[in-house]
Amino acid sequence: MDMTESARPDGPQIRPPKKTTVGLPGIAHSVRYALEEMGPRRSLQTLLTMNHVKGFDCPSCAWPDPDPEHRRAAEFCENGAKAVAWEATRKRVDAAFFAVHSVAELRAQEDHWLEHHGRLTEPMHLAPGATHYKPISWDDAIALVADRLRGLDDPNRAVFYTSGRASNEAAFVYQLLARRLGTNNLPDCSNMCHESSGAALTETIGIGKGVVTLADIEDHAELIVIVGQNPGTNHPRMLTALEKAKRRGARVVAVNPLPEAAFGRFRNPQTPRGLLGPGTVLADSYLPVRVNGDLAFFAGVNKALLAREDAAPGTVLDRDFIEKYCDGFDAAADAWRVLEWPAIETMSGLSRTQIEDFAAHVVAAGSVIVCWAMGLTQHRNAVATIREIVNFLLLRGNVGRPGAGPSPIRGHSNVQGDRTMGIWEKMPDTFLDALREEFGFDPPREHGGDTVEAIRAMRKGKVDVFFALGGNFVAATPDTEATEAAMAHCALTVHVATKLNRSHLCHGAEALLLPCLGRTERDVQGGREQFVTVEDSMSMVHASRGTLLPGSDKLRSEIAIVTGLGHALFGDDVGWREMGSDYRVIRKHIEHVVPGFHAFEQRVSQPGGFMLPRGPHDSRTFKTATGKARFTVNPPSAVEVPPGHLLLQTVRSHDQFNTTVYGLDDRYRGIKGGRRVVFVNPDDLRERGLGDGDIVDVVGIAPDGERRAKAFRAVEYPTPRGCAAAYFPEANVLVPLDSVAEISNTPTSKSIVIRLERAG
Repeated sequence: MDMTESARPDGPQIRPPKKTTVGLPGIAHSVRYALEEMGPRRSLQTLLTMNHVKGFDCPSCAWPDPDPEHRRAAEFCENGAKAVAWEATRKRVDAAFFAVHSVAELRAQEDHWLEHHGRLTEPMHLAPGATHYKPISWDDAIALVADRLRGLDDPNRAVFYTSGRASNEAAFVYQLLARRLGTNNLPDCSNMCHESSGAALTETIGIGKGVVTLADIEDHAELIVIVGQNPGTNHPRMLTALEKAKRRGARVVAVNPLPEAAFGRFRNPQTPRGLLGPGTVLADSYLPVRVNGDLAFFAGVNKALLAREDAAPGTVLDRDFIEKYCDGFDAAADAWRVLEWPAIETMSGLSRTQIEDFAAHVVAAGSVIVCWAMGLTQHRNAVATIREIVNFLLLRGNVGRPGAGPSPIRGHSNVQGDRTMGIWEKMPDTFLDALREEFGFDPPREHGGDTVEAIRAMRKGKVDVFFALGGNFVAATPDTEATEAAMAHCALTVHVATKLNRSHLCHGAEALLLPCLGRTERDVQGGREQFVTVEDSMSMVHASRGTLLPGSDKLRSEIAIVTGLGHALFGDDVGWREMGSDYRVIRKHIEHVVPGFHAFEQRVSQPGGFMLPRGPHDSRTFKTATGKARFTVNPPSAVEVPPGHLLLQTVRSHDQFNTTVYGLDDRYRGIKGGRRVVFVNPDDLRERGLGDGDIVDVVGIAPDGERRAKAFRAVEYPTPRGCAAAYFPEANVLVPLDSVAEISNTPTSKSIVIRLERAG
């Protein structure tokens, strides 16, 4: 494969992909980006307080923090440093900026250009028919939103979207506002990422999130399986935990269509061995599974484990655990026995030998953890795949003991906490009953719409007001052109945000931008400094306190904005003013409504916070339909790709976080100066008469027609035959709105059937 650097003057430069992560380059990139955006003093003030007890929680991923006594002075990664610098930048987007740039002009710019102009400084209003955003007072902005909501014929003509950046307190008052209005239309970013995980885990083990702790990974697991996840880019601090596990003898297996640098050598920037020595090889083995082949892979592993047990009864499976704590085993076992190996090999892209070898490592391990992310959750069969992972863990009793269990790794800092606080369109009646008892009104019981359903409703003209608490809805969602058109059908679009992004330019007939405090900034309400709380990927709840002065004296906290709107709509019927001026009041309400938050104020004041209960982990208690952990039957399936086509997955570059693009490089994959690239196996390119460096259109194929992403540079890459990858949000245009996972309704952004056409 020719991986020599490209000399194209009009496109990205291509270098060989890296086989090591972090080290001195990681430090250099972190420092350079921070200094450019924040300057020396501001960089020190933020970076050395991030992820510390009296500081603020990283606004990037949801990886858990070590115990306070084990935290280092620099308790952050490269992506965390970039996320903080992105928020705490000294650049400003003020009224003068909007006076110069029309909405049409801004829409023509790249997302990277938009967000790098800096922080929003004051409320802005786009009047019906106007070409430019103009300043509006806070009082007028809140009154405008309240007037539009009050005038709705049906509360369900409003949609309240949430990103994973909102704190627990902000999320709680936000869902309270929507339900007080009378709607459960509370879509969030979970609908697009880990909804499949929640659906599968709730059904099989009775809790919709992972049950593994950081200590389980670092101190106890004997085998850690990383599936559909690239920790080096998406959760870099996980590399330190994996290194600790490896140093004590744990085995790490990576299952992924792309050979990521994180599976190679990790050079820990906080240790001499990492900076000056050879570092640590993290993955003991790498299995290049076909895109959408994970269900077949785990079904094959389970078939192999069962065959070993059948050959030597009592030596492979944990029969005591299965009999005491599980049901459904016999049906699942019957289904595995009749599976045919050729079909498993074809669908997974792996040989029987590779699968059998992996099964041997499983049998040799006393405790196993499976970690995954969006590489598993965004397929039509995603829920079935995760159920099959649970089957895999249950077979050997790998739930409810140290170093074992399922561990979905969440991608945004408080996306799990938002769900805990009630940000979900299908919250159970027990939660709604608790709201009624606490606040004296009866919340609506009819389920609301998730993200995909919200876009469909907007497209049909059934939504008048779209309100977003953070996020970049248009860039994050599938079927970009359809979503942009859907937004235009709204009468009013409102975005609470820190910086300008694409969604603010794809607006309704009227639009508002409401600038809020960032997590890095001090939040003073009611004459006293406030703090908020977040929940990480492993159910730890802890405090977050900003340290910087606000970027503008016209910024308001998310909580102040939401409670201010609540008061404008309903007066002080549930104590909106008191909640807005003292966040302790919100936490007291949470204590009464949300299970696991007893003595909330006292427990979160302890260094490091507290752990929420997880029945499967704590006591092998399973709140399922049968009261037991459930084996399920999941017939292997995979997307059928027509001849001449490929199966494409969307991925992140190393220089972005979710839809936020920090720069135009992907250091680990060897991309410099561009993002419109498509990674393809070199044999697949040659078969199509194409070569590395050719400019192609990527054409998505779906039952409702074709979608086209123009002018992508083809990059030869060692992905399995028939597979391809491209960055989101650039490739989101290819994801059909109506192509979703069964049960979870998550967009199938990792299973896009495409063909490549030479660009004209």
